[in-house]
Amino acid sequence: MSSHTPLKVEHATPKTMVPWERAFGFPMLTRLSREFDSMFGRVGLDRPMSESLPSMWIPEMEMITREHELLVTVDIPGMKKDEVTVEIADDHLVLRGERKQVKEEKKDGFFKTERTYGSFYRMLPLPEGVKAEGATATMHDGVLEVRMPMVKVEEKRRTLEITEPATVKATKAA
Repeated sequence: MSSHTPLKVEHATPKTMVPWERAFGFPMLTRLSREFDSMFGRVGLDRPMSESLPSMWIPEMEMITREHELLVTVDIPGMKKDEVTVEIADDHLVLRGERKQVKEEKKDGFFKTERTYGSFYRMLPLPEGVKAEGATATMHDGVLEVRMPMVKVEEKRRTLEITEPATVKATKAA
């Protein structure tokens, strides 16, 4: 059940975030949690530490710049397009969403239900030359793709000659 229907791209002002949260999100905390889960799993403690933190979810993403296009892909398996918001605000791409998953297991006389809820928020600075007004977003098989046209920006660079002040030259001569 795949769809190439474009998602709505909104222009809005980003919500206020703590600077480290805006820059990094929670990937280090998530990675640390996975490392602890792996370590304790090796000694027979099967309960993941992240179970107590279900709201901390950061989807994997990739940002690629090509000659005339910026492509951002985000892995959000199991989510529907109505559960994801894509915005462009103040030269940033803002992605947010919330997933609600229910997993049921019936086996040999018992019934187990697990519910996982989690939201994500990512704010990515857009590189110079991106034309946000031409942005499109599509979702297919759990992968969100945001494409924006880019124009090549000429690099403005020059080398400066380093000189000494006149008073320093006079002192050296004496």
